[in-house]
Parts: sequence; structure tokens; C-alpha cells
Amino acid sequence: MTTTESTDQRSGTTTVGHWIDGEHVTSTSGRTAPVYDPALGVVTKQVALADQAEIQRAIASAKAAFPAWADLSLTKRQQVLFAFREILNRDKAELAEIITSEHGKVVSDALGEIARGQEVVELATNIPSLMKGEFSDQVSTGIDVYSIRQPLGVVGIISPFNFPAMVPLWFLPIAIAAGNTVVLKPSEKDPSAAIWLARKFQEAGLPDGVFTVLNGDKESVDGLLTSPDVESISFVGSTPIAQYVYETGTKHGKRVQALGGAKNHMLVLPDADLDLVADNAINAGFGSAGERCMAISVVVAVEPVADELIAKITERAATLRIGDGRRGCDMGPLVTEQHRDKVASYIEVAEQDGAVIVVDGRTVRPDGDENGFWLGPTLIDRVPTTSRVYTEEIFGPVLSVVRVRSYEEGLELINSGAYGNGTAIFTNDGGAARRFQRDVQVGMIGINVPIPVPVAYYSFGGWKNSLFGDHKAYGADGVSFFTRQKAITSRWADPAERGGPSHGGINLGFPSNG
Repeated sequence: MTTTESTDQRSGTTTVGHWIDGEHVTSTSGRTAPVYDPALGVVTKQVALADQAEIQRAIASAKAAFPAWADLSLTKRQQVLFAFREILNRDKAELAEIITSEHGKVVSDALGEIARGQEVVELATNIPSLMKGEFSDQVSTGIDVYSIRQPLGVVGIISPFNFPAMVPLWFLPIAIAAGNTVVLKPSEKDPSAAIWLARKFQEAGLPDGVFTVLNGDKESVDGLLTSPDVESISFVGSTPIAQYVYETGTKHGKRVQALGGAKNHMLVLPDADLDLVADNAINAGFGSAGERCMAISVVVAVEPVADELIAKITERAATLRIGDGRRGCDMGPLVTEQHRDKVASYIEVAEQDGAVIVVDGRTVRPDGDENGFWLGPTLIDRVPTTSRVYTEEIFGPVLSVVRVRSYEEGLELINSGAYGNGTAIFTNDGGAARRFQRDVQVGMIGINVPIPVPVAYYSFGGWKNSLFGDHKAYGADGVSFFTRQKAITSRWADPAERGGPSHGGINLGFPSNG
């Protein structure tokens, strides 16, 4: 048992509670949900599901901590972020093991997730520069105008199961560095990473109450969405829930950034290096068992390359080692049995819709416990664009191939979709790549890069049903989202004029510059 868990003395079951006022808090709600080790298929602990009293306690703690934290100098807040960065780097192997034990992704992938989150931490260490306002001297006689940025107050973060460390770290460092206090509601499927982050922030010197972890389900989500003390909501998850979060949060007067689902396409032109394409289709389609909002789920092959490309992908898929993420495997299990079964059901749909199952993940022989939530890499050719396999976000290791006759047909296919999160083009033609980046209606684009997640000093987010709200994650959008701007118009009397005649006298007309 660690300080982030408590144990029921009667059952011996470990329960992950909440992190409030700088300590792990045992839940009193009486409600819990199981947390699985996906590679073993067994429940390893329970997670508390907060009731209204616990929700209010968490928000109240963050509200009480806000004034002192917001009033702290930028330099002192920056020092906490620098310390946290070093602690995260020092102990990231420990966090990776926690992620693998509850999510199932292989340890190397978990370390990659942490590294991407650490990029945002490093961005936030530069908060004094990011928070700078503007100044205009002498806009009118004796008058200056300038702007400042100030924190919002208590901000809520609702994060998904697929990146239990990285997604919170998209928002946490910037929100905290900007002077806000944070209540994080992690996924109940893998809650321990959030508690780990809270402990490490405390070690870095973050005052108690500045970072709170509230575990729970929809009741906790709704508590954050409707509380008058929560100023903003940052969400990542499926499109239907993102839309619900956006509509509910804005209805209750909050600013909301809600990142939704995706159906990411890779357009392959005939001049592309097909070995490079095949490698990247494997990496982007099956990494983290396809449980990524930036995973490539559709390869759009401009003929005549489809047959050769499918052969290359099939050959590579056969070399992948599927199994327990702690054994050095290439791909781990899916997060739950229910999710595994849902993803596998799409293979049946594909068969019914006349598609060709080239590689069937249902036949996988994993290097792991037979009770794990296994589904191997799946490759499906000739997927009809009317099939649910094409139109819906599957969120698993299922890669579809759609054949088209031209660049124009492929572009139209991508642009006609409901989502606009990420896309990629593979080609050796610079003109075609430039045309694609201008014409495609997607927020993040890769040119010979399959997963175009921007570095931290750019912003992450898609178009259409992949993003609700005006702000993307991290980068300049993140700083703007977590701060309010004030514009100040200032006039000070010249020392030589003090006690002299009034400046212009009484004038009820509209103020003018001059």
C-alpha cells in the first residue's frame, strides 16, 4: 500500500481515493468502481466514486487555495515548475509502470507518453515570458494603454483513460503556472497516475489545495460542470461527451475547451516510399493498441499502390509481439474486456459489409495471461465508406484500407468526414504536399509524419466534431485559455503641471484621442 491508496481491512481490497488539501483522502461515498490490470484480466484495486459532499469539498479546497497562489510571484511559481520537471524526469519509470499496470500499453509507450507531457511542463517553466502583456506609450496626450494577464480561479480538467499522464499534463502545468488552482477528474479506468502526479507536485513545493484530484464518474463530471466556483473546463474524450461537456459547461457560464473523437486518414500517393508508409501505418495504427485519438485508422491508397502496400503492412504485422507490456512486447491489451469486445465486433461488421479481412486480430496468441483483454492488429481491405467500420471511431487496433483513383478523390473523402482531428499525406512530391496542407479541412497535418502531434509551443486540437470551443490545448491557446486579459488606460499628471489648470475641463462628448 502506498500513500495514494487505502485498504479495506475486511476485504483487503486497495482503494484509490481522492487528493484533497495535500493528502490522500479515503472516500466516504460507499461507491467504487473496479480498476483492472488489462494484461491479467483481473481487478487489482477499486477507485472511489465521489458523492456530492466530496465534490464540494474538493472544489472548496481549490477555491480556498486560489488567492494566495494567484498572488505568488511568477518567479516562485516558475520555481515549482522547474522542481516538478526534475522530479518527473527522475521518477518517470515509476509512473510508466503505474500506467502500464492500469491501462495496458507497453512500458516504452508509457514512457513516450510521459515525455510528451514533460514537454508542456518545460513550456510552463517559461511562464513569465508567456504571461507578458502589451504596452502602448502615448496613445493620446499623456495617456498610455497596456494589458495584463491574470488567472481565472478554480479550473476543472476531465481526462480520458488512454493517456492518464500526458493529457493531464497538457493542461496542469500551464494552468498552475498561470496562477490557477486545479481540480482534476481522471478516468476511473486508470486513476493512479493522477494521484502520483499530485504527490510529485507536492514534493516540488506546490502548496496544498492548488492541485486536487477528484475521482468519480458522471456525478463528479456534472459537479465540475455546474459548480459556480469552477471557472473553466478542459476535456478530452469522445465526441458525444465532448459536446455534452461543452454545452453544459457553457450553459453554466464557463469557458470550455472540449477535445472530441477522430477518424484519422493517411493519404498515400503513388510516388510514396511504400516501405516508409508500411512502417508508419503499423506504428500509427497499432501503437498503444490503437487507443489514441491521433491513431491512423484509415489508409487511403491512391491506386495502383494498394495491393503492394497491403502486402508490406501484412508482412510487418506478422512480426509484432502482442502481450504483457512489462515483457518488452510491441503492443499490449485493450483497457477493458468490454472495450475489447466492442472493438472486435467491428471486424464482424466489416465481414457483413463485404470488406476483406486481411489480418484478423481475433486469432492473436499473446505473450501474456490468457485472461488478458487481447485483440491483435487487424487489417481490413476494401472497406465501404458506408460501413460503420469506416464512419465510426473504433479506438482499437483496426486499420482500414480504402482505395481511391486520384488525389482529388482521396482529399474529398477526408474532407467529407465528420471529424477533423489529424491526417497525414505520404508523398515525395513537395507540390502535392503543399497543396494538401492548404486544402485539407483538418486541424493537425503530417507530411510523411503519421501522428502529427504538435510540439508544446504549438497548440493541439482539431476541426469540426473533433473540437468544441475556441481554444486548443497547450501552446499559445493554452496560455490564453487559462488567463483573462485586462486592458488598462492610464494617465498621470506631469509633475510640472500638478496643482495647475485642469486637463481639458468638463466635456460630456465621447472621449477622443489627441
